[in-house]
Amino acid sequence: MVVLVTGESGSGTLLLAATPLGDARDASPRLTEALATADLIAAEDTRRVRALAGSLRVTPAGRVLSYYDAVEESRQPTLLEALRGGSTVLLVTDAGMPSVSDPGYRLVAACASEGLPVSCLPGPSAVTTALALSGLPSDRFCFEGFPPRKPGPRRRWLAGLVAEQRTAVFFEAPHRIADTLDDAVTVLGSRRRAAVCRELTKTYEQVRRGELGELAEWARDGVRGEITVVLAGAETAAPEDPAELVAQVEQRAASGMRLKDAVAEIAEMGGVRKKDLYDAVLAARG
Repeated sequence: MVVLVTGESGSGTLLLAATPLGDARDASPRLTEALATADLIAAEDTRRVRALAGSLRVTPAGRVLSYYDAVEESRQPTLLEALRGGSTVLLVTDAGMPSVSDPGYRLVAACASEGLPVSCLPGPSAVTTALALSGLPSDRFCFEGFPPRKPGPRRRWLAGLVAEQRTAVFFEAPHRIADTLDDAVTVLGSRRRAAVCRELTKTYEQVRRGELGELAEWARDGVRGEITVVLAGAETAAPEDPAELVAQVEQRAASGMRLKDAVAEIAEMGGVRKKDLYDAVLAARG
């Protein structure tokens, strides 16, 4: 049974509901009931939520409204008005928990600022599922969303994980995973352990574990499906002595990167001053 929480003014409740990653049998009984009884369903993909409801043999009684990235801002007033009027609004995304790299965060924040009740119907999450399957330490971890799409910002983003000692989890698109893993090898080294999890809970589920160099080579043949990457934490903090980073600067310079840019990138990765690293490079060159 879905238990609704109402405010003193008789306002409705926003229900955040986790949806199956692939197998409809992972849907919770509470999600099934909410799909059948909510006054309004805000869905990232209306076709998918109707297909899910069909698989669960329920017919939504309320209106089904699209709620994806491009319309998130414009739809928010409609949803807030419904909640103020006492309606139960069910928010679902294509898979997993709303607001976790999916639409929902802004609506929850708006409800919180107005004191409108928000509840959650917990369930599947690609983040914790991949973490559990990875075989990597799970006592401390961080979630990093999606990497930047362009190579430069993506390498700088990876640089922020050089000294991260927690296991890191992030999503990536199938057409970018090979480039991202290649960049990870460049920035983090080929020996850092990781796991690439694809099509979780689906027919062709696969978990590929190994060192970044091995995974990057495997991904060059092409990887399909929904992908979650789990990256082992750094065993030690990044070196503080600029002299220890000179080789990495020279490697980038040899590949065609301007010395100034190479120094800036490696200095950020290593947590040292750019001037100190530049001086160390010049000293090493004699």
